[in-house]
Amino acid sequence: QVQLVESGGGLVQPGGSLRLSCAASGIIFSIYDGAWYRQAPGKQRELVARITSGGSISYGDSVKGRFTISRDNAKSTVFLQMNSLKSDDTAVYYCNADHKLLSSHWGQGTQVTVSS
Repeated sequence: QVQLVESGGGLVQPGGSLRLSCAASGIIFSIYDGAWYRQAPGKQRELVARITSGGSISYGDSVKGRFTISRDNAKSTVFLQMNSLKSDDTAVYYCNADHKLLSSHWGQGTQVTVSS
């Protein structure tokens, strides 16, 4: 059974930081691309950041320079370091593990709220 379990969400003031983690089980995580998506109320789910199995990284335009994605294959975990948070970053953040030939999996989501 495949599971992606996110943690690290919460309430933070504008300008603050949070670090999200997503631990995968039931898959050989090292051969999967890892990504973070987010969905704010009334909006479509959008890509925040992706790190491929080979280590290539890409970011959504709205988070470039503020967020950093990384992975630890030994721990089957993908991370998202979020700095200089803004109210517009408020959303449910979802972890995704994707292999184009095998399968794609989602976590249950973790709430991030940026508010004073």
